[in-house]
Amino acid sequence: MPSPLSADRPAAQPPGRGPVEALITQTRRLKGDVDAVRRDTSRDDCEPRQRWQRALYDLALHQLEDLDEHLAQLRDGPRPAARARRPEPPAPDPAPRPGSLLSRVGSAEWNLLTDEANWSAELYAILGRDPAVPPLTLDELPSLVHEEDRPRLTSMVTDCLVDARRIDGEFRVLRPDGLLRTVHMMGEPVLDADGSTASMWAVLRDVSALRRSQAAVSETHDSLRRHRQRAHSEHRPAVESRESVSLAWRGSLRLPRPSAGLDLAARALPASPTGLTGGDWYDVLELPDGDTLLTVGELTGRGLAVTSDVAMVLGAMRGMAMVGTEPGQLLSLLNQLLDNSAQPALGSAICCRYRPGSRTLRWARAGHPAPLLFRDGTGGRLSAPDGVLLGATSGAEYGETETTLAPGDLLLFHTDGLVPARGHSYGESPLLDLAPRLSGARTAQDGLDTVAAEFGGTEREDDACVLIARVAL
Repeated sequence: MPSPLSADRPAAQPPGRGPVEALITQTRRLKGDVDAVRRDTSRDDCEPRQRWQRALYDLALHQLEDLDEHLAQLRDGPRPAARARRPEPPAPDPAPRPGSLLSRVGSAEWNLLTDEANWSAELYAILGRDPAVPPLTLDELPSLVHEEDRPRLTSMVTDCLVDARRIDGEFRVLRPDGLLRTVHMMGEPVLDADGSTASMWAVLRDVSALRRSQAAVSETHDSLRRHRQRAHSEHRPAVESRESVSLAWRGSLRLPRPSAGLDLAARALPASPTGLTGGDWYDVLELPDGDTLLTVGELTGRGLAVTSDVAMVLGAMRGMAMVGTEPGQLLSLLNQLLDNSAQPALGSAICCRYRPGSRTLRWARAGHPAPLLFRDGTGGRLSAPDGVLLGATSGAEYGETETTLAPGDLLLFHTDGLVPARGHSYGESPLLDLAPRLSGARTAQDGLDTVAAEFGGTEREDDACVLIARVAL
């Protein structure tokens, strides 16, 4: 049990103004630093994590403002309540400064022997009472308290007066002006010379804004948690769906017949391991006539819906390629498919048909970066035929071009997310700087490892896919 105060003990003297003033200066400097960081924080209200961060900064500022107010009152001391006989208008309740917490601290003492009460001016302002009206006694105080919180206040006061327990709790106050405030109360009994409770003193502070700020942090934290759970719940099925689609062609990266003449390696590079799955794909398929289908592309969107669309696109491309459809016509039919789907989507793609007997690559593109060819220590983009994005317009036609490859040539296909687009024109790519290493790669996997080492760890805004095909010597 805490030691109760004695009425005949001298009151503690407040600290000197110098140390308190120094604490106020430090607090205000820290407030400025926190506010500066807060202002630099993104205001993207669509991102739960950003909302949560801003709410935490607001809470920190509120608490620092609270500390500033407390120290100022400690320096200046409590203001006595007005005891005028003639009624005066209540003191205005100043509005909090932008970004700060109005958390005034008031004090009160209730004399149990005379049934008198003494309130500070701050307490009158907190409770919205007219300073010309006598303060409420302990019996009258619950009349201001929200009905649900009255038992809590009664219990705290009873424990203090009967068992000499400290008061430390909160309750809601309904002010005469209709405002509901949350008040935190701390107090102790004061004993007379024979050990009986003579009075009770208390310090009360308005913590309404602080609690609202804490609630905002909790709400945004819950929103962030729900966002992550939703992303995870969508991410896992999307990954499983894409994996189920890709299982059919993963084995075909190692083509069973040497006559196919290609060494292949590929990798998907997600922008975030836990984020929603994007619409990037790569695919390789050996065709009945011995040719090889190679495709790389991406659809707009993220999550399970776009993964389902990718599955549809891959199935359509494979089916059309198996019956001998050439790349340009294949993209035209794919464009018509996307244009007529229930939920139209945009996409880019490269569709290639490699003929091992003549080492020729016949290909078409739909708004996608052209493949990069590395040979004899140099690299460059293949001359690209015309072709608009898939789903962009009805009845689009796609041109074709044919490139003759040489033994040891290395072709690199990729989606946009692999390298940053800023600072490079369409005909340039940081990948071309890897020409000496890629053209000298002994296997497709060596070339893929080189690309992944340079760009695999780069922070990307989008997912990426890389497919490397090396012509056998």
